[in-house]
Amino acid sequence: QVQLVESGGGLVQAGGSLRLSCAASGSIFSINAMAWYRQAPGKQRELVAAITSGGSTTYADSVKGRFTISRDNAKNTVYLQMNSLKHEDTAVYYCNAHWSAVGGTGNYWGQGTQVTVSS
Repeated sequence: QVQLVESGGGLVQAGGSLRLSCAASGSIFSINAMAWYRQAPGKQRELVAAITSGGSTTYADSVKGRFTISRDNAKNTVYLQMNSLKHEDTAVYYCNAHWSAVGGTGNYWGQGTQVTVSS
């Protein structure tokens, strides 16, 4: 089992910045990638950014150049630095950990943290 605890959400004005954190604990040795997803009201959950255990990153087109995902392996924590925030970035942000092991793969999810960007 892996537990994910998110923090850092809140209310910010358009153009501002926030940093989200996701601390992982438990069977973290099985994790091969971590990511941030978001879900706005009435919309499907979408991938925002991901980072592999090797450090490779990927971003949604809508956040490229504004958001940066990073990880601190010593702290088992993944961060999402969000700059130049827009009203359309308003959503609940979820931390995700993808794991693989002999016999299967799967995902763990955090509880979500609300990000609200006022226009």
